[in-house]
Amino acid sequence: MSPLVFVALALAGGVGAAARFVVDGLIRTRFKTVFPWATFAINVSGSLALGALTALTAGSVLPVEWSFIAGAGFLGGYTTFSTASYETVRLLAERRYAASLGSAFGTLLVCVAAAALGYWAGSAWTG
Repeated sequence: MSPLVFVALALAGGVGAAARFVVDGLIRTRFKTVFPWATFAINVSGSLALGALTALTAGSVLPVEWSFIAGAGFLGGYTTFSTASYETVRLLAERRYAASLGSAFGTLLVCVAAAALGYWAGSAWTG
């Protein structure tokens, strides 16, 4: 990895984390519920974007370096598996079993489906 790619990766990660902070705040101020909708939406949208990014890279539309910067950097900073795990465990500790199960399995299923949809869309765009 070149020093330029390394710096771009680090900067993209910081921008992704800042984007997550902004999106999280926007969603939390609009939806006051027990379920962690902000984290859910961030992880689903990140999965969708990573699926599309992967297809574009596989179709040689996007250089591998840019895919790495955008995927591992920006989307790595943007998405948050650890927060999703924490929020699921918090719901479980609060005895909100249905919300905890919805968070755990809903996140898994919907994120995988979003990644597949993103990959399909990216593949369709590459021809």
